[in-house]
Amino acid sequence: EPQRPKREYFYCIAIEKSVSQTAMAKKKKGSKAEDGKGSAGAAEAKEEQTGKKGKYRKDKPWDHEGIDHWKPVEISAEDRPSGGLMLEESSFATLFPQYREQYLKQVWPDVKRVLAEHEIKAELNLVEGSMTVKTTRKTWDPYIIIKARDMIKLLARSVPLPQAQKILEDETNCDIIKIGGLVHSKERFVKRRQRLVGPNGSTLKAIELLTNCFVLVQGQTVCVMGTIKGIKQVRRIIQDCFKNIHPIYHIKELMIRRELEKDPELKEENWERFLPHFKKRNVQRKKAKITKKKARDVFPPQQTPRKEDLMMESGEYFLDEKERQMRKRIAKFEEQKVKSTEKRRERAKVFEAPSAADAKAAKKRKREEGSPAASSSGGKAGSSKESTKDMAERLKEKMTETKAKKQKTAEDLLL
Repeated sequence: EPQRPKREYFYCIAIEKSVSQTAMAKKKKGSKAEDGKGSAGAAEAKEEQTGKKGKYRKDKPWDHEGIDHWKPVEISAEDRPSGGLMLEESSFATLFPQYREQYLKQVWPDVKRVLAEHEIKAELNLVEGSMTVKTTRKTWDPYIIIKARDMIKLLARSVPLPQAQKILEDETNCDIIKIGGLVHSKERFVKRRQRLVGPNGSTLKAIELLTNCFVLVQGQTVCVMGTIKGIKQVRRIIQDCFKNIHPIYHIKELMIRRELEKDPELKEENWERFLPHFKKRNVQRKKAKITKKKARDVFPPQQTPRKEDLMMESGEYFLDEKERQMRKRIAKFEEQKVKSTEKRRERAKVFEAPSAADAKAAKKRKREEGSPAASSSGGKAGSSKESTKDMAERLKEKMTETKAKKQKTAEDLLL
């Protein structure tokens, strides 16, 4: 069964108090007349009021079978009692972010005027950054303070005043859905929130048209205004969007439902066969590379030694200037000695007799070098063999080359 509306509950309590007082007065007047009646009526009344529960039960003359309990109660300023309905003051306060301060300053006179129609006080505290709404003795609607609280909450979440003031109507409800904790990764959260809005707000506009609700995505909250049925649908779409289910699937489903509602024959049938069933597909993605973190040392790295520290280790720091110069000269002389010995070894290698393997390799190289020369001379003279004059000239050139090399090696040795 649907729950009883809160507005009706509060109003019934107030009426019950006033009616009970009139009922008690009538009972006192009619008590003398009832004394004269027979004992049979008294016995029947005693039988009804047996037990603990029956003892405290009282008649409710305003409650009879002809009353529809689920009918929404309409309250106006004329229906309020003469002494006033509210016995005590009720108040609600809510904080607002700093970026809303400028807008609220401009709009606050209009907010006061809207709430004054329902006899509600509104206060704006710029020091604390809060908005407060309070009831007065003249307030005739007991539930309007809850509506006023919702209104200031919507104003704090960036809903413009012309839209926020619609919450004061009886059939309009609101819900502020928190989406900040639905996804752990910040990048993923931003992507999915953008998916909900869609390109140029097209997805959000489609949701608004299909659910007949006002939807505003702001920061880590989503404000929804509309009927209870529409708010439930929007909440489901938002929660599924952050569970990686695209809103387009829900939009398709809502469009099909809207068409099915128009057909009176399908009113009492199951619609599951008409609704689409989307399968989940596992899309293969690149596996993220696991990088092992380097183990951090507990202690910081050792400090690099200074020039003075190195000199102290070698003992040079405690020497005189002359002794230091002497050390440098000795070190330089030793380096020169090492280099000169290496050079002598390289020069002496020329006079060493080559091994058998080296001799064969040298012969091979000579043959390879001689073959291109022969082919070139053969190309000039055609297919005929090399002439004796050319051979004599070639041998003379070789002799001069070898003599020049020997002279150079002799000069190197003399140096």
